[in-house]
Amino acid sequence: MRDPYEVLGVPRGASATAIKSAYRKLAKKHHPDNNKNDPKAAARFSEINAANEIIGDEDKRKQFDRGEIDADGKPRFQGFPGGGFSGDPRGRAGGGGFESYTFRSGGGPGGMGGAGFEDILNSMFGGAARSGRAGGGRTFEFDTGGVGLDLDLNVTMTVSLEESVKGGEKRVRLPTGKELNVKIPAGVTAGQQIRLKGQGETAPGHPPGDLLITISIAPHPFFKVDGSDLRLDLPITLYEAVLGGKVRVPTLGGAVELSIPKNTSSGRTFRLKGKGLPKPGETGDLLVTTRIILPDGNDSELEALMHKWRDGHPYNPRSDFG
Repeated sequence: MRDPYEVLGVPRGASATAIKSAYRKLAKKHHPDNNKNDPKAAARFSEINAANEIIGDEDKRKQFDRGEIDADGKPRFQGFPGGGFSGDPRGRAGGGGFESYTFRSGGGPGGMGGAGFEDILNSMFGGAARSGRAGGGRTFEFDTGGVGLDLDLNVTMTVSLEESVKGGEKRVRLPTGKELNVKIPAGVTAGQQIRLKGQGETAPGHPPGDLLITISIAPHPFFKVDGSDLRLDLPITLYEAVLGGKVRVPTLGGAVELSIPKNTSSGRTFRLKGKGLPKPGETGDLLVTTRIILPDGNDSELEALMHKWRDGHPYNPRSDFG
């Protein structure tokens, strides 16, 4: 992925507020629902979400700035303590990261050009180890079944909230440079893994490993996930709060109309049944909380009206505070 600062169009020294503002503007502009005739909108939206996951999170941003993780959030190999070796343990140049294999039994490649434990012993004892005899009459016994390599690949895929609900297809790039189209099942959840058999690493004499894709769901510009429910802060005008009216509310399935009763206070929550996330046997709800937003700038007429109303209708909503 490109540099997350470049993706969001902010300098490296940008404040958290500036990053959040840039993310919201870009997410709204490139949201697939607002660009249904643009086939590249979903990719741009995903890139924006992935960038925000890195520099929109204080800890991850510090790790990225220190060079500890890359633009995809993957750890960068920092080198072995006290040594100058870097790169792939099998002698290949690393593409900005370090690919490691876990040896379940026997020995590892560790500086022997990829030789197994059995080959190391053979080189030490002139081939006698294979027959079980070594110089000096000592006998070495070990498992001749070979060294078990962990050839599975683990990657993280970030999907939008809409993609996690509806499913779809997304392209993922592997550490090897290979790219695959991956089908996202509908209803996938954060932390869930998709296993693609035989799409992992390969090594002579071993079956190919699997590709394990861990799902991460990008923050949504409007909705917050609360279990199977969704929460939404709904901005309303002062006159809508006082006089009531119908307002359009976004949902994952499209906008709906919500009737705001007269004299609705800021912070009042309305429940829209079945407009949340699907779960076994039912669907969660959408919880809409009203937030009264005043117009930008000073409005002399509004101020005069409030002065008149305050003098004629005084009240104290904080009377319970003592």
